[in-house]
Amino acid sequence: MTTGLNMNQFPKEAASPASSPSMEDQESGRNVKPRTRDCSVLKDFILGHFPQGAKLNTARMVLAEAIGTFILMYCISAILSMTQLLKGEVGLMGYAATAGMTIVIIIFSLGPISDAHVNPAITIAFAIYGHFPWSRVPLYIIAQLTGSVLATYVGAMVYGVESSLMITRPLGGLASAFWVEFLATFIMVFLIAGLTYNHQSVGPLSGFVIGIGIGLAIVIAGPVSGASMNPARSLGPAILSWDFESIWIYIMAPVIGAIVAAFVYRLLRLQGRESSSTASSPNTSLLIYSQAAL
Repeated sequence: MTTGLNMNQFPKEAASPASSPSMEDQESGRNVKPRTRDCSVLKDFILGHFPQGAKLNTARMVLAEAIGTFILMYCISAILSMTQLLKGEVGLMGYAATAGMTIVIIIFSLGPISDAHVNPAITIAFAIYGHFPWSRVPLYIIAQLTGSVLATYVGAMVYGVESSLMITRPLGGLASAFWVEFLATFIMVFLIAGLTYNHQSVGPLSGFVIGIGIGLAIVIAGPVSGASMNPARSLGPAILSWDFESIWIYIMAPVIGAIVAAFVYRLLRLQGRESSSTASSPNTSLLIYSQAAL
């Protein structure tokens, strides 16, 4: 019975009966060489589109951003739901503490993987000033929005509340909400920029410092705008509820605030470099203590 294979296509040692394993050997597993070539071909097929692991590493970073934003939004959904279910017993300070501690957790757990942006405003600001590749910006933003939408849905389902509860709305007028969001984001990113360029001054405590800074920003912005400072945080509930009223405030103000903060800090740092021969090297990760460069 013919097999339909031309034996001349294979090396002689592969075609000779002495070198080919018998059916008994194949069934028992004896004298059968490992199929390293086949494994190598399979590995090349799977990883062939990931030169030097670059794209695979990008996929890890994007997934980490989605998970980080999911964690952030789920915790926010939980504290807002508790505020409603407990009839206001959990107030602004509880919200600020929850968001701040959640950021600390995200920084320490996902910072070494994706730098833990979890905020399109931070991603865009870093990209504008050359500390983050533009090719990853759309992927990061999509991941952040996806994590926000999923977390809002899960939070609403778990706690039995409407997803509209998580929507950020101006509480003191449109102009006031815009400027409060702008200034709160400015403060947050200015702090992050300072830790980025002076990571040795804080070391392992940097994650806690950022969490405290975000908590403070929420306290001063919450009564006026709801303290978003994050387009993904506001867009997730808005998309799920399909309610985009005043959403432009929560997109434009944080992005502009982040860009201006990064610009001002960079300007101050450049001026300081002119008068001093020593300057700290930048580290764009929010997990400053790890000193992991992009």
